[in-house]
Amino acid sequence: MRELVVREDFGTVIGLAVDGLGSPASKRRYEQALGDFLAWYREQGGSGLSKAVVQAYKAHLQAQELAPSTINVALSAIRRLALEAVDNGLLDPDVARAIRRVGNVRSKMVPSGRVVAPGELAGLMQVCAQDPSPAGVRDAALIGLLYTTGARRAEVVALDVEDYDQESGALTIRHGKGQKQRVTYVTNGAREALGDWLGVRGDESGALFCPVNKGGRLLLRRMTGQSVRRILGKRAGQAGIEDLTPHDFRRTAVGDLLDAGADLSVVQRIMGHASPTTTARYDRRPEEAKRKAAGLLHVPYFRPGLV
Repeated sequence: MRELVVREDFGTVIGLAVDGLGSPASKRRYEQALGDFLAWYREQGGSGLSKAVVQAYKAHLQAQELAPSTINVALSAIRRLALEAVDNGLLDPDVARAIRRVGNVRSKMVPSGRVVAPGELAGLMQVCAQDPSPAGVRDAALIGLLYTTGARRAEVVALDVEDYDQESGALTIRHGKGQKQRVTYVTNGAREALGDWLGVRGDESGALFCPVNKGGRLLLRRMTGQSVRRILGKRAGQAGIEDLTPHDFRRTAVGDLLDAGADLSVVQRIMGHASPTTTARYDRRPEEAKRKAAGLLHVPYFRPGLV
């Protein structure tokens, strides 16, 4: 039995897997999910469907911060595809059983990560200022941009110099989630930090943020999302604060903007959320209202030995 190689065989098997579904809406969802999987798989240069491949794709979807329900539909579609491939003699049944053991993503009602306190943000900027190398200037600009725009790390590393208008502070995010573009603004101290970084980097076309080697030399190529994560971990350690991630800045930015009175729909557009429901998940104001309401209730508790 030969392996399902996702080039010649996939189109036929996708059609068979989708045709067995009852509702037209389900057919569309599964067809889209399998089409996206096929596109990703081709980019990886894969040679056969396996449990490891499906696990890698699951991690890829999670890294894009997709809703658990979206990821789970994709996984369900792939499981169905695997069974159809077995029926057509294109996949070993043991492989299909292994793929079925790739679990769904649990839904999280509370946003992941933590809030970055104002004092922590100041501490991060301070340790960057104490670094005399170009990396210090770059990291201050990077942190400032993550906080003021709430951009995802994949969006940040995809930015080019041409995407930023220094006169207005407008930043065009061209490679947002779902390939949607949006314009946000770098303001106040973040704008000053980014201006200083561009003064060091220069205006040569290419990636807005680039690596700096140990000798302090700029390498005009694109950074990776993992590099951004390592930079934050390094600066958090230097500042003596709890570890943090790029998403922590995104979560904090949404909450801080809403606390300051920004309109929910405006914050939604800044963050590039597809739905205002997603933005509302980060709204801390209802929790504060519940905390204050709970404080209105009084329990006449007497400590032992004091009565």
